[in-house]
Amino acid sequence: MSRFIESETLELKEKYTDSISKEIVSFLNANGGTLLIGVRDDGVVVGIEKIDETLRKVSDIITSQIEPNPQDEITSELRFADGKTIIALKINKGSRNIYCQKKYGFSSTGCTVRIGTSCKEMTSEQIKIRYEKNFIDTEYMLKRKSRSIDLSFRELKIYYTEKGYHVDDKSFATNLNLKTTDGNFNLLAELLSDKNSIPLIFVKFQGNNKASISERSDYGYGCLITSYEKLKNRLIAENVNISDTTVRPRKDTYLFDFDSVNEAVINALVHNDWTISEPQISMFQDRLEILSHGGLPSGMSTNQFFEGISKPRNNTLMRIFLTMGLTEHTGHGIPTIINRYGKEVFQIEDNYIRCTIPFDTQVLSQIEKVGLNVGLNVGLNKTEKKVIHLLIENPAYNAEELAKKIGVTKRTIERTFVSLQEKGFLERVGSKRDGRWMVTK
Repeated sequence: MSRFIESETLELKEKYTDSISKEIVSFLNANGGTLLIGVRDDGVVVGIEKIDETLRKVSDIITSQIEPNPQDEITSELRFADGKTIIALKINKGSRNIYCQKKYGFSSTGCTVRIGTSCKEMTSEQIKIRYEKNFIDTEYMLKRKSRSIDLSFRELKIYYTEKGYHVDDKSFATNLNLKTTDGNFNLLAELLSDKNSIPLIFVKFQGNNKASISERSDYGYGCLITSYEKLKNRLIAENVNISDTTVRPRKDTYLFDFDSVNEAVINALVHNDWTISEPQISMFQDRLEILSHGGLPSGMSTNQFFEGISKPRNNTLMRIFLTMGLTEHTGHGIPTIINRYGKEVFQIEDNYIRCTIPFDTQVLSQIEKVGLNVGLNVGLNKTEKKVIHLLIENPAYNAEELAKKIGVTKRTIERTFVSLQEKGFLERVGSKRDGRWMVTK
């Protein structure tokens, strides 16, 4: 008869319970270990009856109840002992410095560590020290292995070519630090690849809270630069303006200051901790919210943040954005926002930063008065509006692809391209074969 004995690296569970999330977190925060489900505390094997259901519940805990996501650190397998089936979870020491149960957050209750055969709560000081260590190494993106091994960089190469850089296919990935020291693609490569599993969601809500979603658009799952351009175009389209023609020159008032919003979005992308989750951009009736994960970089104070001192969490990603001309290393982004809206638009917490951009009340009043749909492209026909909306989602669509999606002829789309360019709504960037469309209004 098999006999198991609990130790610092072995935990026994007679059956599945939600408490295993605590055990997993404890192993991640310590030196790793194995959790056996189907074995009593006294080491006697009792087995598991509902194997598939138990595996599903375990998978749910791993993927949705622990932060940061520990999927890469845990493997599961079925073992057989004394004629019975048990589940073995092999948990490596976490690659991040601290993990927690999401429902409790980075608190003493949420952050436990394996000591001997017990799970002990970490003190507030221990949590603070470990959490800050997560951000001391600003090149974590270069060391963390990509979840995909088959990555391509066609779009990224086009961007570099358009900027006048010579692209050598053999050395491209190495020159841009897209591989780990052992030759695997890293997290940075995943973010910049043509296709990946990373979303970038823009959500519109009805009203001023999250009770009801009116629209959800995803501009991710591809090269982050392209995703940013799509999101930027969408924000341009949403930025309704009203004009006062009684004065000369004419005065235009916009729903929001686009430069401030653009700076907030770029900051969210470049400074986000991508091992936690992607940034979130939410549009309400009266405001925009841009949220990034990870809080302030280690060693940066709130005053330094407001002064615009540049200390990027992701140095290499920042350099790529600089090369593409998408941002500057002058640190003027945050002061730009503060100069327009004040410091109160920022909510800075240990694990996230939220920037809330209020909408202009005069424009909101006019929108309500005339019943205008935010983002409506005034002066365009039905086909032109559809083309604009589709190109915001994917600037690489060609005439044939758009024709199929809209249900018109290719010739109609080609005429639409011409009319949209003449009206100033569309520009072509790059060559006819390898370029893309840019929505400008």
